[in-house]
Amino acid sequence: MLSHEQIWGAIDRLAERHDLTPSGLARRAGLDPTSFNKSKRLSSDGRLRWPSTESIAKVLYATGSTMEQFMGFMQPANGFSGRDSAFPPPTSSIPLLGFAQAGAGGFFDDGGFPAGQGWDVVEFPIAPSQKAGVYALEVQGESMMPLYRDGDVLIVEPGAQVRRNDRVVVKTREGEVMAKVLLRQSPRSIELLSLNPEHPNRTIELSDVDWIARIIWASQ
Repeated sequence: MLSHEQIWGAIDRLAERHDLTPSGLARRAGLDPTSFNKSKRLSSDGRLRWPSTESIAKVLYATGSTMEQFMGFMQPANGFSGRDSAFPPPTSSIPLLGFAQAGAGGFFDDGGFPAGQGWDVVEFPIAPSQKAGVYALEVQGESMMPLYRDGDVLIVEPGAQVRRNDRVVVKTREGEVMAKVLLRQSPRSIELLSLNPEHPNRTIELSDVDWIARIIWASQ
């Protein structure tokens, strides 16, 4: 999967390509000039901080760059450098499903991994050895605005450890599928923050949760 170092490295190289510092890139995109400072990439307790998809979308718009070009600035473990090449890292096909279909039966196994028929595919830059179980969900409708829009694709990793403030996809045993922010998880329930302020936050008993998976990327 894409790493914290790869994504921040891509932002640094995007800034360099346009003769900007990370602060200058943030300023051009209308963000706080300190948004991309190295000191902002780790929290005070040492946890990794990730740039938001909204921030990435803004810098791409401000520089006239595409998502494909941004992917080309990634620096995976094999030493690929977007600065020295116009080509993005190799992609792999992963399963793709719409949110509306995800609530129906037969598309996931008991652990929340893709199963059954009816999946489409989408290309995503991930090593074949890393893609086991990773899949994509296409946003349908406006219930996740303003963060995710109709047609956005969320890359989801089932089985990954989820922590407070992670963006997650949750499927209930009744077949409801939702993308939320995990506020709290107790031995009995989970508390979820809605991405759209017009929709209420949710508290769901763990016994009513079919599976929960972490969102690792959003293509916008």
